[in-house]
Amino acid sequence: MTTPPRRRDATGHLDPEYEAKLRAESGHARSAEDAHAFLGGPRSKDALSEQLGEEVIQTATSGEDVAEDIFNQTVPEDTGGPFVETTGKTEFAHGTDASNIKGATREPFPKT
Repeated sequence: MTTPPRRRDATGHLDPEYEAKLRAESGHARSAEDAHAFLGGPRSKDALSEQLGEEVIQTATSGEDVAEDIFNQTVPEDTGGPFVETTGKTEFAHGTDASNIKGATREPFPKT
């Protein structure tokens, strides 16, 4: 049975040999992709993904959760979006159709 390498002494300080080994290995990347700390560009063209990613970065770098502030801000969709103004003549039907024929009697309660 082998004993694990000694990493710390009784006071909790790193073993000098182990510390030297860690320092020697810390500057080497396993592959070319590991050498980059961040992505070179976005991987998604989705706007929601982009917004959520920006929120994560802002939260991680500032220490404040800005997602709630972004969520609570007023956007055009909150007021109903763009309105198209039309006349009543355009909006409401005139005349009869197959479901509303002339001479039809009114039912006391709708059955459809």
